[in-house]
Amino acid sequence: MWIAVTLAAMSVMVVWTAATVVVVPVTSGALGMFALITGLAVAQTEISRRIERQRRSLSKGPHISTTSVWLVPASLLLPPQLVAALGLVLYVYLAFRSWSGTRPGQPHRVAANMTTAILSGLAANLVGPVGTGHTVATVGAAALVFFAVNTALTGLGLYCADPAKATLASCLGTMDDNLLELALLSVGGLLTMMLADEPYLSVLVILPLYILQRSVLIKRLEELATTDQKTQLLNAVTWQDGAQREISRAQREQGSFGAMMIDLDHFKRINDTYGHLAGDDVLKAVAAVVKQETRAHDLVGRFGGEEFVALLPATSKEDAIVTAERIRQRVSELIISTTTNEGAAVDIERQTASIGVAAYPLDGSSIEEVMSSADAAVYAAKHGGRNRVVGSPALMAAA
Repeated sequence: MWIAVTLAAMSVMVVWTAATVVVVPVTSGALGMFALITGLAVAQTEISRRIERQRRSLSKGPHISTTSVWLVPASLLLPPQLVAALGLVLYVYLAFRSWSGTRPGQPHRVAANMTTAILSGLAANLVGPVGTGHTVATVGAAALVFFAVNTALTGLGLYCADPAKATLASCLGTMDDNLLELALLSVGGLLTMMLADEPYLSVLVILPLYILQRSVLIKRLEELATTDQKTQLLNAVTWQDGAQREISRAQREQGSFGAMMIDLDHFKRINDTYGHLAGDDVLKAVAAVVKQETRAHDLVGRFGGEEFVALLPATSKEDAIVTAERIRQRVSELIISTTTNEGAAVDIERQTASIGVAAYPLDGSSIEEVMSSADAAVYAAKHGGRNRVVGSPALMAAA
């Protein structure tokens, strides 16, 4: 399906461009503007080449490049065939200088991304007459058309590439992804006005773009350093740091918090029967349940293997047990569609979890003591038959 959609988009792009070559004249002034925009874009690409390569290698889902910064002004200042030519130059240059050797730099992916960008620029080109004198409204409308077409085509392509695993975020990007694209389009809009009135001042846009790309890369590296990549929960080190801060706060304010340890029952059977990729899908599904059933400010992490932890600030033990019971119930109701190592489709259901609950200061005066109590409660849940929540000291002692 992805191949068919991509070929259809390429056909539209080629026909559209060919038609404009025949009917739309290219003036010497347009060629000069094309040369200026291309030179600026190539210079910015070369300066930020290492950053872009790292961002592309680390990206998940839609990758936001800076090509829209140049294609938006081109769509308003150049005839359509030069908009297409600029897109071709930018993506070929990026493919060889920034993305070479990375998975997203594969030729068919570059061709698909280039087609989407060019079609977005051609659509924006329809907003107003080519040349100078554009109003803020015209520039804003062109940017919004570019954003809408680019988002729609990118989302459609990513969905068709893997419909079974497609989600809204994986196809259309996260809120941060879309805000970054809108920020780049805003820069492109300002660049349009600058190129129309004071073209040689447009070189000033290169430094802000470099800083913006660098900031986005740093944010991504911070996410990788603090997040478990399989489940997108906090990793063990980050969770431990957060828990230490929370217990310090609780000690100062004489407060309390609940904590739970969640251990999947018979998880090894999943890996042995269906393979580790299916096991990863089970972990992701359970992590999503735990995240949904806890609050935004709760600390939820993965301790490795099939073990998850959650710290619930300002929560009594009784309330933590209620939350744990909701999680246990929802995990037992999961139906996880996945594939085996051989590629066969399979639905995994009746997965259960044993959950231990403890609380500060009731079950310990340090995070180590609280989590040791939660771990003992997990052991009691396992010993008592699994698929249950245990928070009773008597049951823990008996186990």
